[in-house]
Amino acid sequence: MPAESHSAAPRRGEPTIVLEGVTKTYGSGEVAVHALRGVELRIWPEEFVVLLGPSGSGKTTLLNLIGGIEPPSSGEIGVAGHDVAALDEEGRTRFRRETVGFIFQFFNLIPTLTALENVELVAELGDGADRSAEMLERVGLGDRLDHFPAQLSGGEQQRVAVARALAGGPRVLLGDEPTGALDLETGRTVLDLLHKLSHELHQTVLLVTHNASIARMADRVLRLRDGEIVADERNEQPAEAASLEW
Repeated sequence: MPAESHSAAPRRGEPTIVLEGVTKTYGSGEVAVHALRGVELRIWPEEFVVLLGPSGSGKTTLLNLIGGIEPPSSGEIGVAGHDVAALDEEGRTRFRRETVGFIFQFFNLIPTLTALENVELVAELGDGADRSAEMLERVGLGDRLDHFPAQLSGGEQQRVAVARALAGGPRVLLGDEPTGALDLETGRTVLDLLHKLSHELHQTVLLVTHNASIARMADRVLRLRDGEIVADERNEQPAEAASLEW
């Protein structure tokens, strides 16, 4: 029996993420690489959006610009009321700490810190509320608080990474191939947790992946090619993570 589907998140209020005419060029002259070419985009509160594209299409660059990791070459970027494109390096650092949560393909946990300490490290830089133990409990790791990364499976480490991303109370969650290092069953579990918790916490999610199967669970699917968004599709009945195959 197929898993039940759930309704797509309705668009409401002002968009959480706005990009207007965004470009990113690395290098100059004959060796210039045009990673993004005039991207226009709006993502609405509590939407769960998947960005698809082949390697080299500009997916990670786009995520980095939205997350304030690097500035655009031109254009405007608004995220949760912040004019990200206008921020200096110090401002981008503060923005990342207070507004955005990141989840990566490789878990990026500090090996000498326990699961709880890895999450606390980010929670302290967020909005000041310590949700570390609560978030680890919510991702099913309440009995692993004192375990070091080497004592955890890959799936457990990625769940720590999800808890870490949520613990700072971000408005926006950005994921770069968050299931890329996981097997199918573990990947489904992580995606299900991410989807449920982000909706419970009223967060907007943008996941970058080359895995087209994950697009079935999104409210919207964006397709990027050669630095441009070439398709913007909406799933009226997104699938449950448990039904995904890849």
